[in-house]
Amino acid sequence: MLAGEAEQKKRRRSTNYPLEFKRRLAQQACDESVSVAQLAMQHGLNTNMVFRWRRQLRAGLLGTATQFLPVALAAESKVPAGVGIGDAGSIEIQLGQATIRIHGVPDPATLALVLQGLRP
Repeated sequence: MLAGEAEQKKRRRSTNYPLEFKRRLAQQACDESVSVAQLAMQHGLNTNMVFRWRRQLRAGLLGTATQFLPVALAAESKVPAGVGIGDAGSIEIQLGQATIRIHGVPDPATLALVLQGLRP
């Protein structure tokens, strides 16, 4: 046996964990009351791997399942003549005591950045 072959046999083979497993642990790691180190230890994982999965989850790279949020529709308002529908639209998002209002037609890239910033 050559030295290179012995070295290859010593290396641990990386495991491909199921996406749902990664997502579940990453979601648990997002909870401030959970110790990421203890979570990793419970599952026999390296802590850095769980931190990486958490970053990937927050970046939307783990294909997070669709989550529905409660939506309340305001009473319809009359749009004045000559005003386009896009000019009269608005979006309002309430998070705790903060309220985000977007009036008119937002730039799609800016809106995407705002909505990404709302993710936990």
